[in-house]
Amino acid sequence: MATEPQRTAKVVVGIDGSDQSRAALEWAAVEAARRRVPLLIVHALGMPVIVSAYGGPARFQPTEEMSGQADAVLNSAERYVNELRPSVVVELVTALEEAPLALLRQSHPHDLIVVGTRGLGAFASMFVGSVSVRVSAQAPCPVVVVPADEEGHATRTGLDRVVVGVDGSKPSHRALGLAVDVAAESRGELIVVNSWEVPFPYDPVAMTAAGYKSQDEIFERQSEKLVAELLDDVMAERPGDLGIEVTIVRTQSNPVDALLEAAAEADVIVVGSRGRGTVRGLLMGSVSQGVLHHAKVPVVVMPKHADED
Repeated sequence: MATEPQRTAKVVVGIDGSDQSRAALEWAAVEAARRRVPLLIVHALGMPVIVSAYGGPARFQPTEEMSGQADAVLNSAERYVNELRPSVVVELVTALEEAPLALLRQSHPHDLIVVGTRGLGAFASMFVGSVSVRVSAQAPCPVVVVPADEEGHATRTGLDRVVVGVDGSKPSHRALGLAVDVAAESRGELIVVNSWEVPFPYDPVAMTAAGYKSQDEIFERQSEKLVAELLDDVMAERPGDLGIEVTIVRTQSNPVDALLEAAAEADVIVVGSRGRGTVRGLLMGSVSQGVLHHAKVPVVVMPKHADED
C-alpha cells in the first residue's frame, strides 16, 4: 500500500490588510526565508453559517465584490513578500471561516503560525485579540504573535537574542525546548529567566541570627538547580553542537515583569501555553497572556499539544 508523501513544513500567516497583519506578514516572510520553506498566506472572510432543516449547516458564499477584495488583499501581500524576500515561495488561501478556525485548519504539527497582535477578528480590541489567544492555545504548532511599530512594521525580525521563562512546569519545559531550537536557527544567545516571589514577609536579620537560612538564599539555590536540570534535560534531547550561548537570569519578581525586563533588548520571547482557549482563558489571564499583552517584541507561544504528532 502506497503511503502519502509527507507535507512540506510551512510558515502560515494570517492577514486582513491592517498594519498589524502587515507586521506579521513581514516577520513571517523573513522566517520563511530563514527556514527555506514556503509561506502560506491566509485571508479569512468569516462568512456566517446558516442552518437548514434539510441540508444542515452551511456558510454563506461571498459576493463577487467580497471575493475581489479578498484577492486584492492577498495579491498585495504576495507582492510585498516578493519585494521583501524574493526567494520565498508564496501560497495564497481565501478561507470562508473566521480567522482562528481558518488558521487552525490550514496548519500542521511541523508548521509555524504567525499573527499580528490585533486585527483578524471582530473582537480585535479585547486584550491582544481573540485570534491570538485562541490560536495560541489550540494550534498544532508554535505560534508567533508580532507587534507592529508606529509605521506598521514588525518591531523585530531577528533571532539573535531569545528570552524564555521557566518555572519547572511541563509547559515551561516545552517552551525551553522551543527556545533552544529558535536560538539555534541563528546561533544566537538564549536568556533563560526563572523568577520567584517570597510567599510572605519576614525579617531576614532576625531569621539569620536565629540560625535560619534566608528565603532569598533558599530560592536562589532552588532556582539554580531547577534551571540546570531543565537545561540538561532539553540539551540531551538535541545532540550535537547547537552553537548557542546560554545566560541564566534569576530574579525575585513577578514572572511577567521578569520576562519583559529581560526582553528589553531581545528579538523574541518564548512562552508556554497551558491550553486555555475559551472565554475563561481570555479573561482570567496568565503569564503567557500577560506577556502577549505587554510585550514590545514578537512572542513565540508553544501551545499545549503543539509538539505531539
